[in-house]
Amino acid sequence: MTIKNVTVAGGGVLGSQIAFQSAFCGFNVIIWLRSEGSIERAQPKIDRLKEIYINTMEAMKNNPQAYCRGFTDKTDLSDAEIDDLKNKVESAYKNIKLTTSYEEAAKDADLIIEAIAEDPEQKIPFYQELSKHMPEKTILVTNSSTMLPSSFAEYTGRPAKYLALHFANEIWKNNTAEVMGHPETQQEYYDEVVKFAENINMVPLKLKKEQPGYILNSMLVPFLSAAEALYANDVADPETIDKTWMLATGAPAGPFRILDVVGLTTAYNIVIMNPEAKDPTTTPGKIAAKLKEKIDEGKTGINAGEGFYKYN
Repeated sequence: MTIKNVTVAGGGVLGSQIAFQSAFCGFNVIIWLRSEGSIERAQPKIDRLKEIYINTMEAMKNNPQAYCRGFTDKTDLSDAEIDDLKNKVESAYKNIKLTTSYEEAAKDADLIIEAIAEDPEQKIPFYQELSKHMPEKTILVTNSSTMLPSSFAEYTGRPAKYLALHFANEIWKNNTAEVMGHPETQQEYYDEVVKFAENINMVPLKLKKEQPGYILNSMLVPFLSAAEALYANDVADPETIDKTWMLATGAPAGPFRILDVVGLTTAYNIVIMNPEAKDPTTTPGKIAAKLKEKIDEGKTGINAGEGFYKYN
């Protein structure tokens, strides 16, 4: 099988990035969204990604440090080669389609990447409806940050062709793709997804068995949760917590800057999976309340222009 037509379900922080990177690498890309309102919210993310890719590539002409692994594996580029990459960005931007139609999104799809909210009550109905429209050839993957594919396989109508493909944020720079099957995933479809990851300039990271949080988030989520707990329990403010981490470790960003990139809605959906979050006196309950307050104010992270920090 050769994957050519890719549908990304969801136009959030990562959904939009996955779609844009796939289009940049020459795939035919459709983004499926729930409503016209979702399309209106997704389009600015696509606009912003185009600007980031173009501006970063232009900066590469004078600053080798601007190079991003997701653009190309060649590090020594001429100005003409960089301009060719910019032309690919323009083409990707023009060719991405947005739709609310299950039929349009699924009918020609070789691969569908589910990147909707971390909420089983949204994922399960989505899979059940999608299964009515997918052709036999379609491979289905989830970009879920924390949930196991085996939890949803029965709802997909094709457990053998279903697995997880998880990306890091800012995939044009942080070009990892964690590939994780479940007990019913057939090896040939796992291998096709690994090949696809390579073809969109990612480094496939192959997991041998299911693990909540995969590799990256098994390490990242406890780190972010520890920072959120310090904030929620009034130990220190986000800026001080970030400064502490950056000064002590040399890291380029602290946990709250990372949370802005991840998106506060995703962080909130993860914390409320903890039953303790229902009790406002517990630390998870306090974290949930702090995040919900910002979300309700529209301060959902970098794509909104403000989260824990303000962005131009």
